Amino acid sequence: MAEYDLSKTIIPYLDRHLAFPLLAHLVETSLFPVEQVQAAQYELAKGTNMLDYAVSLFEQLHPDEEIPEEFSGKREKAVSTNERLQLEAQAVLDVIENPDVAQALRQDKNQNLQYLKDNYNLTLEQITVLYNFGQFQYTYGNYSGAADYLYHFRVLSTDNDLNTSAHWGKLASDILTGKWETALEELNTLRDVVDSRSPATLLTASAEPAALTQLHSRTWLVHWSLFVYFNHPQGRTLLLETFLSPTYLNTIQTSCPWILRYIATAAILSRKSAAGGTAASSRVRHSIREIVKVIQTEEYQYQDPVTSFLKELYVEFDFEAAQRELTLADRVVGDDFFLGEFREEFLDNARYLISEAYCRIHQRIDIGDLSERLNLSRDEGEKWIVNLIRETRMGAEAKIDLEKNVIEIHRSALPVYQSVIEKTRGLAFRTQALGTGMLHSPQQPQQSQPQPAVVEGAL
Repeated sequence: MAEYDLSKTIIPYLDRHLAFPLLAHLVETSLFPVEQVQAAQYELAKGTNMLDYAVSLFEQLHPDEEIPEEFSGKREKAVSTNERLQLEAQAVLDVIENPDVAQALRQDKNQNLQYLKDNYNLTLEQITVLYNFGQFQYTYGNYSGAADYLYHFRVLSTDNDLNTSAHWGKLASDILTGKWETALEELNTLRDVVDSRSPATLLTASAEPAALTQLHSRTWLVHWSLFVYFNHPQGRTLLLETFLSPTYLNTIQTSCPWILRYIATAAILSRKSAAGGTAASSRVRHSIREIVKVIQTEEYQYQDPVTSFLKELYVEFDFEAAQRELTLADRVVGDDFFLGEFREEFLDNARYLISEAYCRIHQRIDIGDLSERLNLSRDEGEKWIVNLIRETRMGAEAKIDLEKNVIEIHRSALPVYQSVIEKTRGLAFRTQALGTGMLHSPQQPQQSQPQPAVVEGAL
């Protein structure tokens, strides 16, 4: 199933340290030759200060060759740089961790900098050492230390570009240390920073237009957020809330349509709980309907067994084709770095979707036939269907006749006014979003101006 692997597509949008877990996963799945994956790991490791890791990879790739001399020089330089930055950073920390200083600091950063300069002769340039040391800590794999130094720097610094870079670095550090609650907070903060930057605030020396800079930043943010959304307990719901919003759905359709796999999977994973009466927003409850429309629109750009499963089920109503796509999708999800641990849950929810769609267009259903469409034996299918009816709202409409081995569906007709409500649901919100977008559309500059710089994968 290597043709459906997205690692090579996603890695260009990640910091090199975030790419290491994906490559390690490829070694475990054996989708590609181990030697190729190790070569990719080595190329990434060479650009960091994780010299011992790079050397071990070199020895695995070239067991008969001597270790290049360049590693010795890099190690000496890394040690001396670490000692120098640690001394400089510690001098700053000694000041800001002083209880009297901590009590004197306020919300106004400019006021804080003036206070530190007047009382401790501490300047913004000296505070920037915290950023430099945090960045250096990150390059050799001390992600916890990097997060601490970048946090302290961001609290005091007034440099917007470095603060944004520190946001990216802090998010990457929290992801790599597995602190998902902290990472979610950092992700939300960084998203607010990216979304709130108007073209006027993005004008820097870059050759790219401000809107394009913001699009690139959102594209990177979408890819980084996958780590958080598929590890945080509420991540799948939060992913749907974010990615199906007009701004980020437009970003995905424009820059990274392969993210549709993860939106579709999150919608499938959330469907059964939403149907069972669990509290969920309107966007989550109707996410399947919305994502199917997007899958149809973007089919010319991207499709895989996960998106094809929804298309066959909800557009073509071809249950045999949906069954075939589900068999492939099960393997694709199992091999995917972000989705692998949800394989069983995905399959269970996908079977629920098939059952729900099948029951909507039939009033009398043979349990054996439905079990076959779910890739289950007759006994397994019977147990699964009984549990499904007991756990979801289908219990109010479906009754099982075990003597005849059939399910009887008694569905009340939907009132006309309810049909109108369903058709017009979300219309007011979309109209408001459209009006807001028109009001905030950027004006064309009257003359050439300096263009924005992209802050991507800050570290």
